[in-house]
Amino acid sequence: MITLYSSPSCTSCRKARAWLEEHNLEYVEKNIFHEPLTTNEIKKILSLTEEGTEEIISFRSQAYQELDCDIEELTMKELLDLFQQTPSLIRRPIIMDDRRLQIGYNEEEIRCFLPRDVRKVELAEIHKQLSVGF
Repeated sequence: MITLYSSPSCTSCRKARAWLEEHNLEYVEKNIFHEPLTTNEIKKILSLTEEGTEEIISFRSQAYQELDCDIEELTMKELLDLFQQTPSLIRRPIIMDDRRLQIGYNEEEIRCFLPRDVRKVELAEIHKQLSVGF
């Protein structure tokens, strides 16, 4: 099952939701402002990242700009608590399933959530179109 962590005012979140619906993919949406991420959810997200906390922190957010601490100096528990208390520090949307993670909306990368057989059909169609063009 795909989980979409979002916020209501986020344009990229609306794009991700629309893409999932357009491709008839089942998903559960969680508004991180109404239902803050649990410690286990944050740990699961971090376990799927390549760069750890660097990937999920919204460095451009006002919440980050107003921090009165050095995020690099925080313990993991302090960081997890901070994410729960200040959800606007977290980049959105976060789209994930058991094996894959996408932070932010990227039209190319989101395709990884399509079932393998659908991706194969689309790839075959692209190859067909390319061969006709030559």
